[in-house]
Amino acid sequence: MQAVVHPDGRLMLRNEVFRVALGRTGVGGHKQEGDGATPAGLLPLRRVLYRLDRLPAPHCAVPIEPIGETDGWCDDPAHRDYNRMVRLPHDGRCEELWREDGLYDLVGVLGWNDAPVARGLGSAIFLHVARRDYGPTEGCVALALADLSRVLAVGVTELLVLAG
Repeated sequence: MQAVVHPDGRLMLRNEVFRVALGRTGVGGHKQEGDGATPAGLLPLRRVLYRLDRLPAPHCAVPIEPIGETDGWCDDPAHRDYNRMVRLPHDGRCEELWREDGLYDLVGVLGWNDAPVARGLGSAIFLHVARRDYGPTEGCVALALADLSRVLAVGVTELLVLAG
């Protein structure tokens, strides 16, 4: 099932509309590592990660996997593990998935620059929990936890992110 993300901060799914936070520089068609843009295009939902210590296993149409304290995601374009989940500590620059702020308590891994991976074209594009104020992301799509849980539970398998 496809959800459509509009550059004005709306996710549409069937007849429902959800508020989303997008990248700090908006939606972009030519994604580069560190540009702060949410990539435009069709982004398949590859799998869902979650904090087992904070949430029950989510209901969704894709594989699920609990994350642990040593899980990370490599965002170092010069490293062989670029745009892949890794174990920490790691010798490349990585983002920690085990966060105290709750933003990654529930994370959909979106298929961006992963088949195959091209260095520098963007990494760690996630569907995750939004900040309370819906502040911008580094390029991800973020929803309130309850909304994210609902979107996953109805069987979303891809996001169509529309260009601005």
